Amino acid sequence: MKNKDIRLRFAPSPTGFLHIGNMRSALFGYLLSQSLGGSFILRIEDTDQKREVEGAVDSLLDVLDWVGIKFDEGPHVGGDYGPYIQSQRLDIYQKYTQELLDKGQAYHCFCSSERLEEMRQKQAAEKKPPKYDEYCRHLSREAVEEKIKQGESYVIRQKIPSNSCVEVYDELRGKIVFNTRDLDDQVLMKSNGVPTYQLASVVDDHLMKISHVTRGDEWLASFPKNILLYQSFGWASPKFIHLPLILNKGGGKLSKRQGDVFVEDYRRKGYLPEAIINFCALLGWRPQDEQELFTLDELKEKFSIEGLGVSPAVLDLEKLDYLNGYYIRQKSLEGLRKLCYPYLSQEGLVNNETDKDFIEKVLLISRERLKRLEDIASLSFYLFRDDFVYEEELLIWKDLSLDQVKNNLKEIYQVIDSINENAWQIESLEKKILSYLKDKGYKNGDFLWPLRVALSGQKNSPSPFELLWALGKERSLKRIERAMI
Repeated sequence: MKNKDIRLRFAPSPTGFLHIGNMRSALFGYLLSQSLGGSFILRIEDTDQKREVEGAVDSLLDVLDWVGIKFDEGPHVGGDYGPYIQSQRLDIYQKYTQELLDKGQAYHCFCSSERLEEMRQKQAAEKKPPKYDEYCRHLSREAVEEKIKQGESYVIRQKIPSNSCVEVYDELRGKIVFNTRDLDDQVLMKSNGVPTYQLASVVDDHLMKISHVTRGDEWLASFPKNILLYQSFGWASPKFIHLPLILNKGGGKLSKRQGDVFVEDYRRKGYLPEAIINFCALLGWRPQDEQELFTLDELKEKFSIEGLGVSPAVLDLEKLDYLNGYYIRQKSLEGLRKLCYPYLSQEGLVNNETDKDFIEKVLLISRERLKRLEDIASLSFYLFRDDFVYEEELLIWKDLSLDQVKNNLKEIYQVIDSINENAWQIESLEKKILSYLKDKGYKNGDFLWPLRVALSGQKNSPSPFELLWALGKERSLKRIERAMI
């Protein structure tokens, strides 16, 4: 039974791919709603029509479903508080805008874009913060009506109280006091009749009975304007949780130029949903114990506001690689084969006729080094192809000559050829070869290094015993023969 008083929402704009910061906001909102026994709502804030990208909503829903975030209400599942797309709620915003005008809490602004640009340039020249100069704030009702009658274009601005203090409360930071002299009379309704985020989000959160708002701390500057709007309408505000900023490892803001910031990019590269969820959960939240590996169900139980902090979180991709590698190794070989197949197929390494058991052998000996699914092709291509090229010098171990290396390969070839295929397992291959080297008093590296290179052609690869097992006897011997020539 859900707690009807607990309602959180995720309200993205359909302007492209899902940013990792928005992914975290969605996750934290979802986890709080689940831990508190409430509902999680999806609302599409599409009032910025110039930036809207076709298909973005479907992509968003697909990604969130992929990571396991489910919604109780939204444009795709319905609910009692719709429509859940802002462009379908314009008449609602018009109604509440008129209410603000009637109360004297908002006003018409007829300033042209040219005048506003000139104003901003002058403020910049005088090193003043950009802020509307209230030119239209004191127009008489008659003047406003005349301008509207003449067909002049206008926007509706919020009338911020002059030189007074606004107290707001953030669940992580406590009470914050703002002076209104630093606040701009922000636009609430654009000239085309479409609301800005400032108005629409407040109206929707109230009408949809949102109890908690999770959003990035870049919205702290507009927080007092939100609260003033709630006060203007006579509404109680929800609890606000401004999540800490996410920085790159160098301490700067995330940038598309410096690396992937979109969840779709991580998915394409072969990061698993379990890793994405676990990684995002630790961006600003600390569990009470030292646990760092969490399933989504565990997060639903353990996540709480008390674990959230205000210090910036660091997007450490090495940590993401570590988590992804861990979850890759938890997959069954069959499950991992299905996940890796598209990446291998894309490189032309496998097709419908490729033996599934062989693919799983490749994965078994490669997965310890696998951090992203897309890396499987570069880590294992030489196991699928026999025509790979490598320099002969790579066969050389330490101070051995090339002739000595080839003689060692000829000797170890005979040992391997004598092993029955019925005993062709990693452990038995290792035992047989190492016993031979020990009995002869040979140094392991003098034989195992060139053997491994002969089988793989790589400076780094799995052990020669794993390679022999995966390739099988016939292919292994042919590769050694090639290196002996």
